[in-house]
Amino acid sequence: MQKLKFNKDCSGFYATIKERVDHYFTSNQISKQADHRMVFKTVFFLGGTFTLYMLILFGHFSLPVMLLLSILLGMFAAFVGFNVCHDALHGSYSSRAWVNDALGFVFHLLGASAYNWKISHNNVHHMYTNVHEHDDDLVVAPGLIRVCPQDKITSIQRYQHYYAFLLYGFASLAWIFSKDYIKFFQQNIGKSCDTTSHPRIEVFNLFFYKALYYFLVIALPLMLLDISVWQFVIGFVCMQLAKGLVLGLVFQLAHIVEGLEFPEPDHRGNIDDIWLSHQLRTTANFGRKCAVTTFLCGGLNMQIEHHIFPKICHIHYPAISDIVKQTALEFGLPYHENTSFVTALGSHFRMLKKLGRQPALAVA
Repeated sequence: MQKLKFNKDCSGFYATIKERVDHYFTSNQISKQADHRMVFKTVFFLGGTFTLYMLILFGHFSLPVMLLLSILLGMFAAFVGFNVCHDALHGSYSSRAWVNDALGFVFHLLGASAYNWKISHNNVHHMYTNVHEHDDDLVVAPGLIRVCPQDKITSIQRYQHYYAFLLYGFASLAWIFSKDYIKFFQQNIGKSCDTTSHPRIEVFNLFFYKALYYFLVIALPLMLLDISVWQFVIGFVCMQLAKGLVLGLVFQLAHIVEGLEFPEPDHRGNIDDIWLSHQLRTTANFGRKCAVTTFLCGGLNMQIEHHIFPKICHIHYPAISDIVKQTALEFGLPYHENTSFVTALGSHFRMLKKLGRQPALAVA
């Protein structure tokens, strides 16, 4: 496996930003983990998801209302992933491991493998952000969607800025039926993470919790609801499309927008940058000052803060983002951000258009 190496931080950037952020928490006498606001969000999104699920099963609503509830359930499932599971799986929700484990377990009930996520997201994506053939998040729909300038271009990608958003909707369907299995059994994730060996319990967990999810969202509704199979399929697919679209858009707007870099390591596997600077050059925020965006996205609209401080609960990101921005600018480092979700969406659209037409960059 090729392990990438970053330069040492001789500038003192990390020491400075860590000292300032630590001072914010100590001076205000607050914890870096979840507080009452985070507990409210957890109850709201988990409670909303459970309520929607029970209304679908036992509400005896008309078909149009059932379809609307299914779409909302898909969206709430994505919001649970953003607001609850993401922090828990990073260990930033609570200082108590069992709390993080319990809330991280919910990820299984969303149809995804918590074990796979920790490897591909926590370890690979966070370490090698936007690095070709290392960051697995750059693999979206090979041959159809190109989000990395080092990838080869195909003729159909000339139109990807139009159809990519439709394909994002299929992200959840791919995740629950194929992505987790493929990732689990492939030899590596990216070029830097060997995945040839897994604990036996994780093999059991993968199949058991997938089966549990299929039972909860497919078998049980078919047993309890007085609807035809084709009516169920429409509702199920719409739920997954809504979930996939929300997931796809939020994650893409943080790393595939204008102004960000896609560094290429040299032949020895070295990247001529310090790791924290690399994060600032490859990551962007959006809607940082918008309370609604932040509430729904669970801090994923402030990916800069998240990548630098993944062990701090996202509820604190709005407060520390000004510190991060000021410190970055003082050290002559970029701080990329779009003022709103809409402006970020526009930037992503233009980036897709650009990547769908420009030739592939030469790989060192």
